[in-house]
Amino acid sequence: MAVGLLEERPAAPSSCPRRHVRMTPPTRSWRPLLLRLHFYAGVLIAPFLLVAAVSGALYAVTPQVERVVYDDVLTTDSRGPALPLDAQVAAAREVEPDLPLVAVRPAPEEGATTRVMFDAGEAATSRTRAVFVDPVTGETQGELTAYGTSGSLPLRTWVSELHRSLHLGDTGRLYSELAASWLAVVALGGLALWWTGPQRRNRDARRVRGSTGRARTRAVHGLVGTVIAVGLLGLAATGLTWSQHAGTHVTELRTALDWTTPAVVSDLTEPHAGADEHAHHHGGPSDPGDATGVDAPGVGWQAAWDAARTEGLTAAVEIKRPSTATATYVVSEIDRSWPVQVDAAAVDPASGEVVDVVRFDDYPFMAKLARWGVDVHMGSLFGLANQVALLGLGLAIVVMVVSGYRMWWLRRPTRGDRWAMGRPVRRGAWRSAPPVGLVGLALVAVAVGWFLPLLGLSLLAFLVVDLALAARARAD
Repeated sequence: MAVGLLEERPAAPSSCPRRHVRMTPPTRSWRPLLLRLHFYAGVLIAPFLLVAAVSGALYAVTPQVERVVYDDVLTTDSRGPALPLDAQVAAAREVEPDLPLVAVRPAPEEGATTRVMFDAGEAATSRTRAVFVDPVTGETQGELTAYGTSGSLPLRTWVSELHRSLHLGDTGRLYSELAASWLAVVALGGLALWWTGPQRRNRDARRVRGSTGRARTRAVHGLVGTVIAVGLLGLAATGLTWSQHAGTHVTELRTALDWTTPAVVSDLTEPHAGADEHAHHHGGPSDPGDATGVDAPGVGWQAAWDAARTEGLTAAVEIKRPSTATATYVVSEIDRSWPVQVDAAAVDPASGEVVDVVRFDDYPFMAKLARWGVDVHMGSLFGLANQVALLGLGLAIVVMVVSGYRMWWLRRPTRGDRWAMGRPVRRGAWRSAPPVGLVGLALVAVAVGWFLPLLGLSLLAFLVVDLALAARARAD
């Protein structure tokens, strides 16, 4: 008999006709395995994604809220020529006579105040005490704690810490790293399920309008996920750069591939300080004397700012004072909006000469890409449009989580306990995948699990729990 046909059996007394049944080899497909992984990841990781999405959406609107809440210290009605920067610093010193001075942010535009930043003992957490000075009159308008390069004030800082760590310190940061680690897996897996679904690409848009129940929920889930997939991948990639464990691996990878962000040489004892081929310096380094304990070592704040502007640093800047007797002023542009302006210059405090310059145009491409990605994640690269997009993305993630749980709920048994959980995707899905591909997938999972430790550990936990449940089911 030909291969693939079942043997013929003797006719039954009723003389049933003989039938030839062709054995169809089992179809190899990744879809059942993807479906099971997506199901477990969605059910167990979705709460973390929900918290990250809600807090991230709140953070997206805080720049606008901050301008309203802190308008009295951020803006001034005074118009006219600004006082020398050193005079503005002296006015701020009267408010904080004892704290070490660390940096100054001159008023970036007319009607804005100057920030004079002091170390209040929180430098390790990137926090400073900022005194706000009217650049025209020299009057101080208040003081607040500011955070990081973004200069976030207390409201935005509180929301940022909620998004980052739930205000639980380093332990709380594990939640956001877990969410970021799984976000790309969930997004890519969902996208693959969407595009491999039978005729789904053509019909689900109509299902959103014309159906009800689980089919409609699944259509909404798939459509929204497809639309925001690129955004989810971007959030995952940039979010991991802030993480504790995966972030260390990201930094090591960038260093190994020379993707790091260049920095100006701020130590005058370095052999190439003032002699770098792109430094545009005006002379060799001088002896600045002892800069410790002095608010404006050497030439002072205004002269350092003026020197940097001659090198083209004309955007909003932060000027850091020399931290040692052989250190320079470091003037850095802090404009994170498009086009990004983040050039930096080192200024000799004794001579007022620029001894090193690093320009954004000279960054390696991957360093530029990292800068742009982080700024998009922070909502600063494209201003209000960027913030609105992040708000929409956060709300879309909420829709995804809610619709995903609703689909699970609608899978519950219709008889018996009305509060029974929905049925999980069947076990043994891995048997449908190509054997060679499974080996490759296992190797990839090990590599990714090492690079993203929380992803690897949680995936291992999924497998252990699944095997335990399977063993229990067999025992019953």
